[in-house]
Amino acid sequence: MISTLVLPGSIADELNDVAAQPVETAGVLLVSVVIVGVNQFRLLAREFHPVPEAAYLDRTDHAMAITSAGYVPALARAEAIGGAALWVHTHPGTGASPLPSTHDDLVDEQLAEPFRLRSGSDYYGALIISPTESGLWFTGHFAADGCAKSSIARMWQVGDRFRLGYSAQFPSRAPSDLFDRNVRAFGPAVQAMLGDLTVGIAGCGGTGSAVAEQLVRLGVRKFLLVDPDTLSESNTTRVYGSALDQVGEPKVTVAATNIRRIAPDATCDAVQSMLSVEHVAKRLSSCDIVFGCTDDNAGRLILSRLPTYLLTPVIDCGVLLSSDRQGMLTGIDGRVTVIAAEQACLLCRGRVDVARAAAELMTPEERTRLENEGYAPALEGVEPAVVSFTTLVAATAVSELLERLIGYGPTPRPSEILLRCHEREISTNVATPRPGHYCSNAGKLGRGMTEPFLEMVWSA
Repeated sequence: MISTLVLPGSIADELNDVAAQPVETAGVLLVSVVIVGVNQFRLLAREFHPVPEAAYLDRTDHAMAITSAGYVPALARAEAIGGAALWVHTHPGTGASPLPSTHDDLVDEQLAEPFRLRSGSDYYGALIISPTESGLWFTGHFAADGCAKSSIARMWQVGDRFRLGYSAQFPSRAPSDLFDRNVRAFGPAVQAMLGDLTVGIAGCGGTGSAVAEQLVRLGVRKFLLVDPDTLSESNTTRVYGSALDQVGEPKVTVAATNIRRIAPDATCDAVQSMLSVEHVAKRLSSCDIVFGCTDDNAGRLILSRLPTYLLTPVIDCGVLLSSDRQGMLTGIDGRVTVIAAEQACLLCRGRVDVARAAAELMTPEERTRLENEGYAPALEGVEPAVVSFTTLVAATAVSELLERLIGYGPTPRPSEILLRCHEREISTNVATPRPGHYCSNAGKLGRGMTEPFLEMVWSA
């Protein structure tokens, strides 16, 4: 029974600042609760409210006392936004242990009921943080009223860098010798993170299958695969792990079979469906990160909202080959866009054709009628695709995940890479959210399982 606390970059920075204080410091972290299993939660951090200085009665490097004014306003705010509240306090000093003391346990018991009552939530949790040179060290728990406690075992920070930290009560395991060459490159901590990530891949064709192949060889062992299509004969020229005797099988089955062939201990949840089916899209809520390898605009509309509402980073890929009437290549363009919480979404970047997305969501009969009337764009046919170019984009996307886990690149980090292979050029850029858009609205950040899901209109 374990849970994951997900922190956008701004809140992670606040908690790091709090942990660095030389005396005990406290506050209330407001979260949205996403249930991903029996007594297993993803806690999406929305706001942090530090205890005001005036509310401290006593404060040293090993103890503190506060008045109820230190937390009651934050609980009222939790009720206003429909969130739950975690009591957060520090054990200061580099190298200090975040394990709870007997006094911490007593305070925890005293706070649970008033926190639930005043926040209007059935949930209560507590978090103890201490500073280290590599980031926060912590322990914590979370539970619904009357239910067993779920340990907060993982802390997933998703800002400019990605960092997966572990509770002091759940230390990470040493990586297998299988990954010796990886460990020599980026160390055991990053290898442990890779092995513990749950990765979604939307689209398991040429790009998605290449992403899956590289991730499983890097050590990723938990996958959610989504694709509606079956393998065609021409797909076998670029879909990794495929063969002619698999033609007609679902692409997700081909991808899952290949992953398990490489790593028999890997788990693959293979879903043959469009991403635009609501209950399928909801399954992405269990992922730590999602790779967008779909070529439809409707799917990108959904992926674009995940970093804001679920705090789930998305690495979106695109490949476009242009040719003349004689079949000669005139353009080879690739794109990798990395979106995390508080960053510009695909819509703000102009990477989604909204009119085409709407057309893709129509029934064939409705689309044909509106096309004839001039109200819907005609959908194009099969696009050209070549394995070397889809693989190049996939490798760039996976490398962007590694860079954000390792931090080997220059700063500030770009959030998009454009590959113009026909010109042998690579460029990068950074985009900011459009004013008033959902990805720039702090009230949308970490809202979790809204109704309707992602505040979108879903077809029946």
